[in-house]
Amino acid sequence: MRIQKAISTILHPIVIPTLGVFLYFIFVPNTILRKQQLLLLGLVFAATYAIPLLLLIILRAIGLIQNFQLNTIKERRFPVIFMIFLFYILGKIISGNVLLIDLGFLFYGTSISLFCIYFLFMFRLKSSLHLVSMGNAISFFLIISMAHSINLLPVVMVLIILSGLLASSRLSLKAHTPTELVLGFFLGFISQFILYFFTL
Repeated sequence: MRIQKAISTILHPIVIPTLGVFLYFIFVPNTILRKQQLLLLGLVFAATYAIPLLLLIILRAIGLIQNFQLNTIKERRFPVIFMIFLFYILGKIISGNVLLIDLGFLFYGTSISLFCIYFLFMFRLKSSLHLVSMGNAISFFLIISMAHSINLLPVVMVLIILSGLLASSRLSLKAHTPTELVLGFFLGFISQFILYFFTL
């Protein structure tokens, strides 16, 4: 169980956005200065890791959630709607730089998938936030690869393997059902493509 918990922690939804930006700067040709890259990484880390973590700590302190796993739909409602707006705002900020429009789509797409997750709460359907993040990352790099004729297949394959390990870990920890895992991955994966085709 320790390995499964470690995988779930390392590939936590609040970690993946920073990882995605990091991989983008490494593998996608760009003209962004190193200093600007570091500043953006810091912004993304603060917005998608530090702020959500602080939010969860506060929610737990005032008794609105029992733990950081957010096991019930009731516990997930506020954090998810908070992240919808946070990712949208982050996407808007990043897209303000013409050189980073592609990267802004990563956050707009994630915001869309989170909105879908929130919508499904009305039907008592819970989706895996871990797999939503991985689905977004995989489809984002697939789109970048197709749009710019860049070979990002190694990155995509590694992310797919990590998604499989993550899904297996979540099942072993009994954190989700297979349906919740598949639904989460599908929502994340399809959201980037919906955004891409509607903004062509």
